[in-house]
Amino acid sequence: MPLLLFIGIPIIEMWILIQVGGEIGALPTIGLVVLTAMIGLSLLKRQGLSTLMSARAKMDQGRIPAGELVSGVMLAVGGALLLTPGFVTDVVGFLLLIPATRRWVLLQLIERYRGKIVIEGDYRQIDDR
Repeated sequence: MPLLLFIGIPIIEMWILIQVGGEIGALPTIGLVVLTAMIGLSLLKRQGLSTLMSARAKMDQGRIPAGELVSGVMLAVGGALLLTPGFVTDVVGFLLLIPATRRWVLLQLIERYRGKIVIEGDYRQIDDR
């Protein structure tokens, strides 16, 4: 499946870029790709700072910012997709920048992997002195 995506997504992206370029011209198509990257980076910066501040607030309260960490990973993936030339990757990248979409993806991941991840280990208690 990953190989199919690795080969299929670029082919789809090239086909769409060629179709859009045929309709509006090469330079406007390139302009749209650059514009979506710039808008995406601006949104990424804003969402990233918001997520970072939320994680910091949770750590200050002594809580683990697990949701914020996953959200940060999704923001990084979304940012990478927005920098990749193409419209399909831009749509997916923009969706990952929307907080509600990230929450939905997080809930889907939790449901998918609930009970499948087990962390085993030993511990020892160290005296507070």
